Amino acid sequence: MRYVKLGRTGMDVSVICLGCMSFGEPKRGNHPWTLDEEASRPLIRQALEAGINFFDTANVYSAGSSEEIVGRALGEMANRDEIVLATKVHGVMHDGPNGRGLSRKAIFAEMDASLRRLRTDYVDLYQIHRWDPRVPIEETVEALHDVVKAGKARYVGASSMWAWQFAKALHAADRRDLTRFATMQDHYNLLYREEEREMLPLCSDEGIAVIPWSPLARGRLARPWDESSARSETDEFGKTLYQDDDRRIVERVASVAERRGVPMAQVALAWLLSRPAVTAPIVGATKAHHLDDAVAAVDLKLDDDEVRSLEEPYRPHEVRGF
Repeated sequence: MRYVKLGRTGMDVSVICLGCMSFGEPKRGNHPWTLDEEASRPLIRQALEAGINFFDTANVYSAGSSEEIVGRALGEMANRDEIVLATKVHGVMHDGPNGRGLSRKAIFAEMDASLRRLRTDYVDLYQIHRWDPRVPIEETVEALHDVVKAGKARYVGASSMWAWQFAKALHAADRRDLTRFATMQDHYNLLYREEEREMLPLCSDEGIAVIPWSPLARGRLARPWDESSARSETDEFGKTLYQDDDRRIVERVASVAERRGVPMAQVALAWLLSRPAVTAPIVGATKAHHLDDAVAAVDLKLDDDEVRSLEEPYRPHEVRGF
C-alpha cells in the first residue's frame, strides 16, 4: 500500500479509502444489499491487513448502523492513532424540525451522535455530505470550526456540489480565519468526468484532496454492461447517474483488462489513481475480491495508448450526483 498526505494537511492516508456504505444492518435504512455486522467484519479486517488506514462512512448510512459496525470493528482490530476515520453530516436522521441539514444545531447534535456510534472521541475527517441551501454557509463553516476546536474532528471536508458553491465555502472560511475544507468527496470515474471542467481544477489550485465516490460507477466498470448485481437492481439513485452511451467505455475497459489479464475493476481504478488531482478513491466492498482488486490497482500502471483508449469514447453528461 502507498500513503500520501491528505491535501495540504500533515495526515497520511492510504491511496485507497474503504467506503463503508456497504456495511449496515439491511433492515435499517433503504439499502437492502448492505452487509450485516457478521459479514462486514472480515472485510474490515482484510482492509487493515492490506494496509488500508482510511475509512469513510456517514451518519445516514443504514440509519447509523454503518457507523456502529465500523466503530466496533476498528475499536477491536486497529490502533486508533494509525486509522484515519471519516464520517459525514447532512441527511435526514429523524423526523421533525432540525433532523437534517447543516445548521449549527444539527452539526453539533449529529457530531456527538456519530461519535457515540463510532465509539471514539474524535473523527479525523468530518464532511458535509451535500450543500444545504437553507442554511447560510457562514453558519456552517463556523460550526465546523468549533467542532475542530473542541477536539471532536481533526479536519473538515465537503462532498458533491457546484464548484461555485465550494469556492464560496472556501472563501467564507478564509475570510473569517476559520478551519478550511481539506477535502472534496465528489462523483468521478471513467463514466462521469464532468468534475474535470471546474471542480478538479479548483481543488488542484487550492490544495484540496480529492477523494471520489463511486470510482467504479456503482459496479458498472467492473462487469459487462448487460450484467447486473443485487445492488444495481435496487439502487434507484444509481440508475439516474449514467447513460446508454457509457456502454462503449465499459467495453474499452473490458478490452484493456483482457489484454492485461486482470479484472476490469483494476483497470478502472488504475485510471482513476493516475489522475493528478485524485488522492484516494473511496472503494466499496461486499466481497473479498473487491478489496483484492482495489489493492492490486495501486501497482497497475496504464500506458498512454491505454489511457487514450479508455478516455476517447466519453461524451458529456448532465451534471448528476448532487
